Amino acid sequence: MAEPPRARLGTALRSMGPQSTRETLLACARAAQDAGFDDVWVQDHIAIAPDAAEGSGGRYLDPLATLAFLAGATERIGLGTGVLVLPYRERLATAKWVATIQELSDGRLSLGVGVGWLQSEFDALAIDRRRRGAISDDTLEFLNTCFANDEVSSHGQKFLFLPRPARPPILVGGAPPHALERAARYADGWMPMGADPTRLAEPIARLRELADAHARPAPAVVLMTGFPLDDPSRAADQVHSLWQVGVTHFVHGGRYADADEFRRNVEQLERHVLPVTRGLGG
Repeated sequence: MAEPPRARLGTALRSMGPQSTRETLLACARAAQDAGFDDVWVQDHIAIAPDAAEGSGGRYLDPLATLAFLAGATERIGLGTGVLVLPYRERLATAKWVATIQELSDGRLSLGVGVGWLQSEFDALAIDRRRRGAISDDTLEFLNTCFANDEVSSHGQKFLFLPRPARPPILVGGAPPHALERAARYADGWMPMGADPTRLAEPIARLRELADAHARPAPAVVLMTGFPLDDPSRAADQVHSLWQVGVTHFVHGGRYADADEFRRNVEQLERHVLPVTRGLGG
């Protein structure tokens, strides 16, 4: 049996609210890079309604533009969307954005995707929320086609999809059963919701069965969670418990007031969580 891949550790950046300034984003991304983390991840909201703005003030940066900016400001660290809401964006423009970031970052992009949920955003975009699954499937199929062919057709028009770097890993976010089926058919892994190992074991096992049925490699499982940084022993136990049920990639998320607080969190993760993940897998 093949040895499982090495566990990976990343951290979320706040691409919303007062922490989403140029200076703070740069300082945080570079702190994570200097600490040896595998990647940083950003979120996606495109049109926050006034009554849903608590915590962000309605200020959100576009995730693809943010990662393009960070690609030029860092050298080694991976760059992820957690998650990009596919129905919000036209598929060809999305494919071009993704290919451009992947090309200019030298292959550091991980593309977490989702179908979306916030009704007010669908309303602002004049998109029927009931079609979100179908739109997402169409976009994923189109992305895979683009990254497999120099010449592609869209709406009956042939065009050259260049540059065409290696397709970034695609991770589908969301709940079973639809997210699992979508991940097995179109993607490389799953980004689950919730961090209870007892609740994740069964769907991760099901995801592996679906991947086998589609003759796809063993899927990655990328989990966004918050580690108890004030309790190193519990944080280590959390990593081990999640790894045992099939989580392969851990992304710490949480609020921070400024870059200094983010650096303190990174120091705790570097000291107590990163060594644990480095001891797991290949």
